[in-house]
Amino acid sequence: MDVTTLYSIGELSRRTGLPVRTIRFYSDAGVVVPTTRSPAGYRLYDLDALLRLELLRTLRELGMNLATIQQVLDRELSVAEVAAAHADAMDVQVRALQLRRSVLRVVARCGSNPEEIKLVHRLTHLSGEERRRLIDDFVDGTFGTGDADPAAVAMVRAATPDLPDDPTGEQVVAWVELAELVGDEDFRARMRRTARGQAAGRTLDIESQAGEELMKFTRQKVAGAMELGIDPLSDGVAPVIDDLVHRFAEVFARAPDAEFRDWMAQQFEEAHDPRVDRYWRLVWIVNGWQVVPNLIPVYPWLVQALRNDREHSHHSGYRAGSLHESKGSHADMRRGRPTSMYD
Repeated sequence: MDVTTLYSIGELSRRTGLPVRTIRFYSDAGVVVPTTRSPAGYRLYDLDALLRLELLRTLRELGMNLATIQQVLDRELSVAEVAAAHADAMDVQVRALQLRRSVLRVVARCGSNPEEIKLVHRLTHLSGEERRRLIDDFVDGTFGTGDADPAAVAMVRAATPDLPDDPTGEQVVAWVELAELVGDEDFRARMRRTARGQAAGRTLDIESQAGEELMKFTRQKVAGAMELGIDPLSDGVAPVIDDLVHRFAEVFARAPDAEFRDWMAQQFEEAHDPRVDRYWRLVWIVNGWQVVPNLIPVYPWLVQALRNDREHSHHSGYRAGSLHESKGSHADMRRGRPTSMYD
């Protein structure tokens, strides 16, 4: 054999940039075997071994393990097959890194405590399949009854929240809140009651019956009161509520008494449960859907104000917090923070 076509380990190292000890390891492992040996017993390699070693180095730099590379070099697997499989694996890693980056930005911005950080980490690092299963369990556990409205179930399933691969900080926060919400039995009960009422035909659409003009006026009236900082639990709410109650009573041909105020509160409460509205708001955020920006949470405020005014009219003394005990709803509305889908 013409020795000029053979390379020593030192020459292979210079040509490939790999350390001598690494080439010796590959040789001992049988991945790149020597072609022959010199009279002095040194290993020598031909051009095929050099090319094999260069391919090995490239595949290693791409992150492939030695066992897989051995199969490629032995032609048990094609480079195309391995490259496709490795690209898929890297896609998973990239998505994980993108999600981790989003979580770190949320933590950096919010200054979360250790328990909150652990919760965010745990909930956001669920796989896509695990996140879907979490929502499926919620839907099955909430609506898996004979009296559930099929249309409502279909609507919830069609709007399954799907955290993107590279979520914004807002989407991460929304997903964590959503994951906690769907596991809450009180919230599930609220969703069940809504579906059961629809199935039984008990839902009264006060908005459509009142008409677009009155509903627009109501939103503006309540929004103005909220901007002025009027607490729905205070005495200052009376002029706003008196005006609205009389307008609604005229449309519905009812007396504007305490009974009618209570009826109005029930209608708005059934149609716009704060926690159910919050669920949809969070779904919109997680899915990156466009949210109408000019609507604010007028209905929770309106319900509290109607009930508060009715209690005062009976001189029974309003007991704060006797309405919705949902997490943060009362305090959030006082601070003007969104508590429903209308933010």
